[in-house]
Amino acid sequence: MKDNEDAEVSIRIIIPQERVPVLIGKGGSVRKEIEEKFKVKISIDSTTGNIVVKANQENADALLKVQQVITAIGRGFSPENAFLLANDEYTLSIINLSEFGRTENSLRRIRGRIIGRKGKSRLLLEELTNTKIVVYGKTVGIIGPMDKVGLAEEAIRKLAEGMKHSTVFDWLYEQKRLEKMMSLDRALRKPYEEGL
Repeated sequence: MKDNEDAEVSIRIIIPQERVPVLIGKGGSVRKEIEEKFKVKISIDSTTGNIVVKANQENADALLKVQQVITAIGRGFSPENAFLLANDEYTLSIINLSEFGRTENSLRRIRGRIIGRKGKSRLLLEELTNTKIVVYGKTVGIIGPMDKVGLAEEAIRKLAEGMKHSTVFDWLYEQKRLEKMMSLDRALRKPYEEGL
């Protein structure tokens, strides 16, 4: 029985080499915080971007969260935003922009549409969907509550396909308005439902 308790499980993750210093953090602070928060051990190969995360058998489910946190940092998120994934309500989604454009010029144009002038489109997307969004290389990463990530994905896909910014943002404003109406409706019904 003792052998089984000491058994370790591990996962391997590869992140871009230039993101390894962010994962390690100043004086190893980010790596240490991940290890302490999730009770895991992390081995990092700085030359290849190979990361191995180990956990005790009884803590195996923490590996999935750690995998998401490390993947998020690898896809351009700050450690502080990546740590939002420790919350069970939050998830990470990665959209591959290569689906929408094959050439470097078309990818640059798509990234520009999502980011917007001085980052305004990305900021508005984040605000309207209550998510964190990073455009990095050929991908767009989204971190947020599960129901909001789907909304952000849909908006980003619409922009990547060339839909007008005004049309996409009008759609998002409408979704936000509908959500407010539904939550108001729920709040108004609650006292009557409790009285039954």
